[in-house]
Amino acid sequence: MLSVLIETKNDEERLARTLATLIGGVVEGLIRDVIVCDNGSSDQTHRIADQTGCNYVTEGGIAAGIRAAKGDWLLIIEPGARLADGWMNAVIDHIGALPGPARFSPARATRQPLLRRVFSKNRPLADGLLITKRQALALSAKAENAQAMARGLSRRRLPAEIWVAQSA
Repeated sequence: MLSVLIETKNDEERLARTLATLIGGVVEGLIRDVIVCDNGSSDQTHRIADQTGCNYVTEGGIAAGIRAAKGDWLLIIEPGARLADGWMNAVIDHIGALPGPARFSPARATRQPLLRRVFSKNRPLADGLLITKRQALALSAKAENAQAMARGLSRRRLPAEIWVAQSA
């Protein structure tokens, strides 16, 4: 039903934290596969992906990961992001009712003050991206990475929180 894609570069510790929050989705059968799209890591990112049963893609970037995904829906998140309790129900409800892209609500503890948000570097994937595989394939043809793919994309806000990854 759902494939999770995580684009990495030297993110072994952050990747492990993110993968830990996905275990419930795997156990419940919501997540079909997790694909780590690596952009030239020199740390142990590949080992974390291998030990946790993820598919590990080293060439072709996010577009290759999207093509390899088994699910009809994709959840694209940054390494280090952690999904809060209740995320599975929000995703299931969205998939069942609405065909458009969606994102999570940032957890209160990770929300930055207004001025910092206005003047900081925009990370379109900070809140994650839930999107159909068909839509993602079309967007990835014109984008060099997942952040570029999500930039400017209008997304509905899900009633579930994400602990936003700290900037690397």
